[in-house]
Amino acid sequence: MRFFALRPLAARLALAGLLAAPLVSCAAPDFISFPPQTRGNMIDADQMAQLVVGTSTRTDVTALVGSPTAHATFDDNTWLYIGEVTKPVIGGTQEIRDQKVVSLVFDQAGVLRAIRTRGPEDAKDVAVVTRATSAPGNDTTVLQQLLGNVGRFSASPLDANDTNNTGGVGGANKF
Repeated sequence: MRFFALRPLAARLALAGLLAAPLVSCAAPDFISFPPQTRGNMIDADQMAQLVVGTSTRTDVTALVGSPTAHATFDDNTWLYIGEVTKPVIGGTQEIRDQKVVSLVFDQAGVLRAIRTRGPEDAKDVAVVTRATSAPGNDTTVLQQLLGNVGRFSASPLDANDTNNTGGVGGANKF
């Protein structure tokens, strides 16, 4: 008890250090956490340097960088290589470290004619419309939803003259 009475500042600092110790693991350095992950097909600078416009063919490109991620929608002569490098961060989200889209344009003979590289700086923001399209006949109130089935089902009494029923009001029990 004397320790706390004589040194209140030291005791408070020690308590603060014990409480802060679990928080140190939240900010782990890169060498302890997950490594960056390459998604898609990232063409690096060495591979780009080996592609020669006017000389390289589709076969050369496929052997060097692999198959394209996609072809252009209306032009089979435009190959797209889409890739990004991400790093897992807290909460299961991904931090994007690098993004790149390389489009290779070939002529009809299969010879490379153009190389275009796009990055995040070329991206355009897209406005998302939050409206909803209503369907006719689906606008019901809460009261209609609660009382919607009232009167839809009718329980008809058993026919008194029915001789095939196995028990009921006025029916004969036959075994």
